[in-house]
Amino acid sequence: MLTVCFHGAESTGKSVMAAHLFERFGWPCVPEYGREYCETHGTDLTMDDLIAIAEGHAAATRAMAAERPEVLLLDTDPLMTAAWARMLFGAVPDTLLAFPKADLYLLFEADVPWIADGTRFFGRDEERARFAAIAQHILTETGVDWQRIHGSWQAREAAVVAAITSALRRS
Repeated sequence: MLTVCFHGAESTGKSVMAAHLFERFGWPCVPEYGREYCETHGTDLTMDDLIAIAEGHAAATRAMAAERPEVLLLDTDPLMTAAWARMLFGAVPDTLLAFPKADLYLLFEADVPWIADGTRFFGRDEERARFAAIAQHILTETGVDWQRIHGSWQAREAAVVAAITSALRRS
């Protein structure tokens, strides 16, 4: 089983891409647990909330991984929650870095229009750029395997499919 995490700043197409790839290939996706959490508990987050989000996402990942699909997509994971911690609080607790990692991270660039949806925080250009840089830095500092995804929606999809196909061949 290949686990592929969609990583990056808000409103970069991660959830839309995951849904599209499920329709196209049948690859299941662990949904973004933080969105569900914020819709239920609100967006006035604490570090304890971020840890609860990471734990909820990890539990959902374990449950879906038990089915052993060929490819399991993760619409973010605890490393993205670590980026949120750094963005919101300036620090990342070791707890957020200790969760299991995906086999491949695809970093979605913030080069598409930002869309407000009620749970997104960082729509101003400078905030968005800072959050994108933090998201990339988390991948670099943890040493995971990652690739950059950017461009038009069509280019993004082609790059994602190529990256997953290549990773499947290597595994």
